[in-house]
Amino acid sequence: MPSYLSFTELPLWKDAVDFAAEVYIFCEQGKLKTDFRMKDQLRAAASSISNNIAEGFEYGNNKVFIRFLTYSKGSAGEVFNQFTILNKAEMIDKESYEYFSKRSQQLGKKIGGFIKYLKENIK
Repeated sequence: MPSYLSFTELPLWKDAVDFAAEVYIFCEQGKLKTDFRMKDQLRAAASSISNNIAEGFEYGNNKVFIRFLTYSKGSAGEVFNQFTILNKAEMIDKESYEYFSKRSQQLGKKIGGFIKYLKENIK
């Protein structure tokens, strides 16, 4: 793995930022547009994924970085959960649910893989 000088170079961070931006845009559509509490919660959880990657990286300590990556992974799970609730409450269409739930799970798996890599290879 190449050495990264900034979290902005991490493909995982870039993917998480893209996902958060997609969630932000999606929240301005349909029934969700006027559900301010859920919209705020969903946006906060989605942006927390990349925020924790950035914050953890900036500490410059792998043990701390892993802890923040764990928070990031938790936020991905939270986003998945929120989209599941929205789907069951029929607040979003099935296609949107499938897309966003899949993306949040993929991000969680990528973060988990990165945590595993760091634990095994970086001391």
